Amino acid sequence: MGVVADRRTVGHPGLGRVLVVIPTYNEADNVDRIVARVREAAPAVDVLVADDNSPDGTGAIADGLAGADPQVHVLHRPGKEGLGAAYLAGFAWARQRGYDAVVEMDADGSHAPEDLPALLDAARDADMVIGSRWTRGARVLNWPLRRLLLSRAGNLYARLALGVPVSDATGGYRVYRAAALDAIDLDSVRSQGYAFQVELSRLAHRAGVRMVEVPITFAEREHGDSKMSPLIVAEALWRITTWGLRDRRAAARRPDALARWP
Repeated sequence: MGVVADRRTVGHPGLGRVLVVIPTYNEADNVDRIVARVREAAPAVDVLVADDNSPDGTGAIADGLAGADPQVHVLHRPGKEGLGAAYLAGFAWARQRGYDAVVEMDADGSHAPEDLPALLDAARDADMVIGSRWTRGARVLNWPLRRLLLSRAGNLYARLALGVPVSDATGGYRVYRAAALDAIDLDSVRSQGYAFQVELSRLAHRAGVRMVEVPITFAEREHGDSKMSPLIVAEALWRITTWGLRDRRAAARRPDALARWP
């Protein structure tokens, strides 16, 4: 217990106390696996499972994990409200408890916890780190061509429409330092899914947050069902287009207001 206490006090070297937020909805087949891998890959971090009242018992499994490990916590939410809302709740939980950095990570295993130390190391010199599927050195495993093309096209469109200088604006494996979360107007965020990640990328860029990308190995989930749907894609397309038009109008009215665009 002494070793665990020391790690919790020190946190990740050069970064401080880190909380990994893992939103869940019907991830009973995955939650114990992913939490175990996180704890093995980065023993100094804490984990928060944010469960949206999963009917398959995910929340109860997470409670068992928390009962056996003081570095695992559970946030029980009243119902399915979407990925973005779960992350915002996790961010608030972390900020209330004084964490120095917060990590976004999917529960399905597509975000390899073994990549987490590299992302945390990169956060020593940046405010926001994106685990990128589309930068040099990254790998995407077991995705059908349709998903590859959709992700590539979506990220290209986001970059062109919004001027955000990253290759994977839709990527959901991220590290935010507390200063980045303070700089972003989180109260204004309303989007979900792909759109949520793009919106935070846009807001971070507009706020002058230092962003870097680190290549990751991304793999299709092995257990459970994907939450991707045509509605999520449509929301992302609509919101990116709306934001892009809004930014262009603002730049036309006040050229100094969006010096970083495009």
